[in-house]
Amino acid sequence: MIDTNAKLAAFLPTLKSAAWLALDTEADSLHAYPEKVCLIQISTTAGDELIDPLSKTNLNPLFDALAGHELIMHGADYDLRLFCKHHKFVPRAIFDTMLAARLLGERHFGLSSLAEKFLGVKLDKASQKADWARRPLTERMEIYARNDTHHLKPLSDKLKLELQNKNRLGWHQESCARLIEECSQPPVVDGDSVWRVKGSHALNRHALAVLRELWHWRNKEALAANRPPFFILSHEKMAELAEAAVGRQAIEPLLPPRMSPRRRDSLGVAIRAGLAVPPNRHPEKVRHHPTRPTEAEMRRYRELEKRRDAHAHKLGIDPTLIASRATLGDLARDWERHAPELMNWQRELMK
Repeated sequence: MIDTNAKLAAFLPTLKSAAWLALDTEADSLHAYPEKVCLIQISTTAGDELIDPLSKTNLNPLFDALAGHELIMHGADYDLRLFCKHHKFVPRAIFDTMLAARLLGERHFGLSSLAEKFLGVKLDKASQKADWARRPLTERMEIYARNDTHHLKPLSDKLKLELQNKNRLGWHQESCARLIEECSQPPVVDGDSVWRVKGSHALNRHALAVLRELWHWRNKEALAANRPPFFILSHEKMAELAEAAVGRQAIEPLLPPRMSPRRRDSLGVAIRAGLAVPPNRHPEKVRHHPTRPTEAEMRRYRELEKRRDAHAHKLGIDPTLIASRATLGDLARDWERHAPELMNWQRELMK
């Protein structure tokens, strides 16, 4: 495993001169908060390498070397978001094998399914939910990690040929470019909705004030413990606590039995803070007032849906690749405004 600056420096010439690069990551969102990149797998003609982002290695030279390459990836969206968020890295181009398979009409587009169908290779997926922050990795985890990139080049070659034969390679290139663009955008966080967890719709405004305090309390506890928030307290339990608190009911029976005294005390502080919020600062209940489409819009929607489904059936692909139901609704309301949001190949099919 590459886990020192010296090892990385020795690998960089191979990386810079590589004719192709396959890349994947293993992250920890089940055991840590916030999630972190725990492993980077890279395959080239020279072999398969594992890079340890948890070591003290300076990874800037690695991403500088990757910047000029097209990266072969599978289901790249999560990896791209992690790279952008944690390393400020956005690749020049990618070839996403999952996206290629979907554009070819494959219904089973997981890596193991594609490797078996196109390469005759069966992959062991037993380590899929392993704790990738553990060190050292087990031998089985190392094999699993290397296999995630080892087969991507031959798989991409076969998929690219199929895309060319069906005149869909341009679709794939445009879709990959759109994926890079979308994943490099900073996430938009609505401070008034992020804390409205499951069960919040049934609470009154006073209870919502308590729930908001509980959400912020849980987030701080999760960060301090480096554990996902649901390990601290579930969404449902927070809603129950908020409702019980404003109803002057006992909250002790609702608490997890193994909660530490310190955490119980700080939770109590959060509840009291929520109860003390004056009525004029209580959160408003969210009321959805969906706008019913007009008869003309419904007619255009059905026409667009029929056109989309006919193309999808002929092409043998999932209709939502051409346009989702939400996109169809937007197009039916205002084609001139929303048609430019489609990719070129989608717009051509929807005309």
